[in-house]
Amino acid sequence: MGLNIAKMSRMGENEARDRDSDSRSDHEIATVLQCLIRRYLDRRRSGPVRIFGSRSGQSEGDTGDTCAANTSHHAEPNPDTSCIGDSDIKQSILLQSGDFGNLASGQSNKVPSFPSLVRRREIGVKHHEHFSIGDCCQFSLRLLPNRMKIVERFHSKGFIGTFTRNGDFFISAAQDCMIRIYDTSRECFKLVKVVAARDVGWSVLDIAVSPNGQHFIYSSWSEYIHICDLDRRQDNHTALFLWPEDQHFCVFSLRFSHDGKEILGGANDECIYIYDRELNKRSLKVRSHEDDVNTVDFADSTSQIIFSGGDDGLCKVWDRRALNEEFPKPVGVLAGHLDGITYIDPKGDGRHLITNSKDQTIKLWDMRAFSSSEAVKAARSFVSSHHWDYRWQNFPRKLAAHRKKLRGDTSLMTYREHCVFKTLIRCHFSPEFTTGQRFIYTGCESGNVIIYDVLTGKIVKILSAHRGCVRDVSWHPYRQELVSISWDGTLRCWTYSGKHALDSGDGQFERTGRLGLRKSQRIAQSRMKPQIS
Repeated sequence: MGLNIAKMSRMGENEARDRDSDSRSDHEIATVLQCLIRRYLDRRRSGPVRIFGSRSGQSEGDTGDTCAANTSHHAEPNPDTSCIGDSDIKQSILLQSGDFGNLASGQSNKVPSFPSLVRRREIGVKHHEHFSIGDCCQFSLRLLPNRMKIVERFHSKGFIGTFTRNGDFFISAAQDCMIRIYDTSRECFKLVKVVAARDVGWSVLDIAVSPNGQHFIYSSWSEYIHICDLDRRQDNHTALFLWPEDQHFCVFSLRFSHDGKEILGGANDECIYIYDRELNKRSLKVRSHEDDVNTVDFADSTSQIIFSGGDDGLCKVWDRRALNEEFPKPVGVLAGHLDGITYIDPKGDGRHLITNSKDQTIKLWDMRAFSSSEAVKAARSFVSSHHWDYRWQNFPRKLAAHRKKLRGDTSLMTYREHCVFKTLIRCHFSPEFTTGQRFIYTGCESGNVIIYDVLTGKIVKILSAHRGCVRDVSWHPYRQELVSISWDGTLRCWTYSGKHALDSGDGQFERTGRLGLRKSQRIAQSRMKPQIS
């Protein structure tokens, strides 16, 4: 009798939990529908609609505490350059991009003309007997991509697009679960291989190519990551089990170590994973953040320093040699973002990196300047103080209005005016060979590709053509060729064509492609010119 009573009691508790779960589910669905409908109606300039069934009767969007996701791009007139002005990254980029000599002569904002560079070489001016890498970069800085062609049309959203290290191949992944490999060695895109991705939930979320260029790995909402051959003549497709504790598991970010022996991953269970390819098993699982780990990477070619960024708004620095599962402790923490970090891209010098964030900014960091414990607590407190979902809700006005640095923010520069909504949008340093890493480029929810000047923080180029969120962008390592992949289901290649000169001194920026809803190109161009009263 006692056992029956206990059994009935447990059944009652289970039913109560199920009712609570259903209630929470109904509330979440109602909130999502309300936000989606409000965004649709906002674009049609209509009033709000309320979905009955939500316990509160309204979502955060109805309180007036949010602003529209698709904001227009107005370049910030005077970005704060006080921290980067005296930093060694400024000297490094000026030297890489061939601008260091102009800095010494007080003409750092003036790009030498083509005839001037040729004349110096021809008459044998000191240090100009031949074109240096910096001189070549001076040419390339004038030739930013401005012409677009469509490479591929998918029947689903595009998520991943990346060149291999030598630029001979381009790999893309869309929500149709197909990974496409293009031969780009002859300055064209030739589809040479299509791999049907396995164990895919939602979409393929990340792809990484091995250092020797023979294999690539991909991840999704699955307990496995998969490794495949890049060579079209090979069809090996192997699943690598990570043994997570959670069944609802996803690896958001993947990287090969520079010797190719280890695979680094960041997952939704707050952990960093390391898979040993030689032992063919997971070698390490470290609880690293207080929320999803959205992005991971190695600082440089030694693969000893690891960066990780999560939805707790922190970027953490780890020493691979000191990592252990029992007492994980980062070497340092970089705090300053107001919301979760979506992507990390190291400069490759072992010191500097950039982070993209849901607070709609990119930050440039020097990993030698860690944040204090007080700054980390302040950042965590700020991030946890607001509750919005960037996948479908509008940007909170509290965050949009917050333009000052948090106390203890050690970042060198903040870049803003792009939109980070719907998905983990990525940002990158431009290639060293062609640009001296002078630029930072990123996708945008509005369908644009934004290019910033690293040193001034100003927008130097906006590439407009996509009609959906641009999640990933990749710049060819040796050509002035940029490829973007979007949720509009297209893969687009941007190259240079026609007359163009980089103007990095007056804060102007260019928009290439469609110009909003303006029907006349002549009127659009006239409106872009400054009006004289």
